[in-house]
Amino acid sequence: MKSSASANSKSPFKFRIPTAENLVPIRLDIEIDGQRFKDAFTWNPTDPDSEVVVFAKRTVKDLKLPPAFITQIAQSIQSQLTEFRSFEGQDMYTGEKIITIKLDLRVNNTLIRDQFLWDLNNYESDPEEFSRTFCKDLGIEDPEVGPAIAVAIREQLYEIAMQNVASARESRLSKKGRRGFEHVSASKTGGASVDLMKLFGHRSSAVRKRKDWDIYEPIVDLLSNEEVDALEAKEERAAR
Repeated sequence: MKSSASANSKSPFKFRIPTAENLVPIRLDIEIDGQRFKDAFTWNPTDPDSEVVVFAKRTVKDLKLPPAFITQIAQSIQSQLTEFRSFEGQDMYTGEKIITIKLDLRVNNTLIRDQFLWDLNNYESDPEEFSRTFCKDLGIEDPEVGPAIAVAIREQLYEIAMQNVASARESRLSKKGRRGFEHVSASKTGGASVDLMKLFGHRSSAVRKRKDWDIYEPIVDLLSNEEVDALEAKEERAAR
């Protein structure tokens, strides 16, 4: 398993999301004159910023949205990229760490709920590949579901990475303070590393604990158009 830092080291390393590709999860929710546009996707932070406006124009043209959406879409993407880039080069901590990824999302008529463990020290992990396998195993045919699951996973990994940056900053300010986000000391990780290898193997990053199979098995519901309309109306009311 490749990693950009030793899992048993107390030394910080530079910020990145623990995946093979360091992509930015982008989420858009824009409303102009009563018309709403929502989308979620990933963006390569090394792409030139000029691509943002090109993408916004193409999206507005393809979806036949009012021209006013071009500026709003471009600004929202750019602000999220700027925030991501603000963490680049900053120190962060990691250790032998497993988190629980939770899925609770609706894509068109498909409702997905699930939770599973994810190894933060596997820098070969691929949320997109995991999502494709997830959809194949559960017989999900909607092609928009897989990318939505991958974005949801990346958003949670991004949140953890930001917390790890904050922990590294905190430890610099106060040596007596909490050192790293639930940072595991080297004296305790020797045995844990063996357990992680047994649990995940070399390349896998996600696993479902056997004792949780019945409790947290994936739930996939196919909603009727009437149920979708009711949910969307509820979401609209909540947004106001």
